[in-house]
Amino acid sequence: MREDPEVSAPEPARRPPDVRVGSAPDGLAPVSVAERSLAAGARQWAALTAVVATAVAADQGTKHLVASQLGLGEEVAVVGPFSIHHVQNSGIAFGLFASATSIVILLTALAVLWMVVFFARSGARHPVLPVGLGLVIGGSLSNLVDRIRLGHVTDFLDFTAWPAFNLADTFIVVGVVVLVGMLVVADRPGRPAARP
Repeated sequence: MREDPEVSAPEPARRPPDVRVGSAPDGLAPVSVAERSLAAGARQWAALTAVVATAVAADQGTKHLVASQLGLGEEVAVVGPFSIHHVQNSGIAFGLFASATSIVILLTALAVLWMVVFFARSGARHPVLPVGLGLVIGGSLSNLVDRIRLGHVTDFLDFTAWPAFNLADTFIVVGVVVLVGMLVVADRPGRPAARP
């Protein structure tokens, strides 16, 4: 008696179930991810220190030059509305809190301390972080030294329609712009992978 081939065909071998111990419901998700430390390393600290030292030296040098060459209130026209104008500021930017020097010193010291602690924990987060934060810390430290030593800062960059400022103020603004730009670029979604 001949058997029907459709009835007697052997069943295909069953594959064992794919069991992933400890995996997420998403089969593409890795079982474990090794996270790298974001703490600042020797290279980041060296970069931060170099930027801070350069900012402080440049600011202190230009303030000393202006104070030694121009009397208080004297002004030298440079080009258009820009002039070198020797003024003193006991407050913060644009003369705010001019009568509260001790409070300004305390707040600046706390801000610098916070930035150093933040950098210690996150210095390796982005390659431009030492530059941006170094400019902010350097400018803040240089003005802080003047407030503690002299009770005021020397401002000399004057554009007539804008309150006079110094290099430390410029470094702080540029540093903040660098940090904000870093955050914007970091938050930008990545490009989708090109299809073959």
